[in-house]
Amino acid sequence: MSRASTTCDHEGAEPPADCSLCPRLVAFRADNQAAQPDWYNGAVHSFGDDCEAELLIIGLAPGMQGANRTGRPFTGDYAGDLLYATLLKFGFARGEYAARADDGLVLENTLITNAVRCVPPANKPTGKEIATCRPFLAARISSLPRLRLIIALGRIAHDSTLSALELRRAAFPFAHAACHAVGTNLTMIDSYHCSRYNTNTGRLTPEMFEAVFAAARQRLDEGGGLKSG
Repeated sequence: MSRASTTCDHEGAEPPADCSLCPRLVAFRADNQAAQPDWYNGAVHSFGDDCEAELLIIGLAPGMQGANRTGRPFTGDYAGDLLYATLLKFGFARGEYAARADDGLVLENTLITNAVRCVPPANKPTGKEIATCRPFLAARISSLPRLRLIIALGRIAHDSTLSALELRRAAFPFAHAACHAVGTNLTMIDSYHCSRYNTNTGRLTPEMFEAVFAAARQRLDEGGGLKSG
């Protein structure tokens, strides 16, 4: 996939809120709409600095009580509490995170998106749903002319990003805090997902999560990065 463009072109990067591509997710969304008519209940768009983003954070999918409710990625659930506190700490955001889409929080040279844009049952999208949503991810990556760093939150985000970049997954094994050269002046850093399950089980601690963003901050501030071969 080419990233040669120096302009900010969003075409194909965001699905419509009522996206109909995945029948199971559409049906689940309709059930949620009937049960919670005041919730967002749609395909969640990316959030952040569209044209100036040097950092792209890619999660799994909207959480039922989080983005599916509020309409903003990682907003309204525990994963967002940890993510946005970390972004604020390392200068990737400014303002105050109040777990609402209208809290005024601003991302600095950063964009957040998901590998799958609609909430899946039990937070588990199928392989077909991940693949169906991947063109939006590929277009989102291509739309960022200043992109230098990707943080993939979890294996599904990691794998789908590699596929979007037309890279072999076997050449880039997932591991927490691992860094991969995935393009010319483009690096991907892996992290365990900041879910409550991962933090409750000790797989991911706040310190481990912060270390990933500290490394990202250092790379961007130094203007460095891994070079692809």
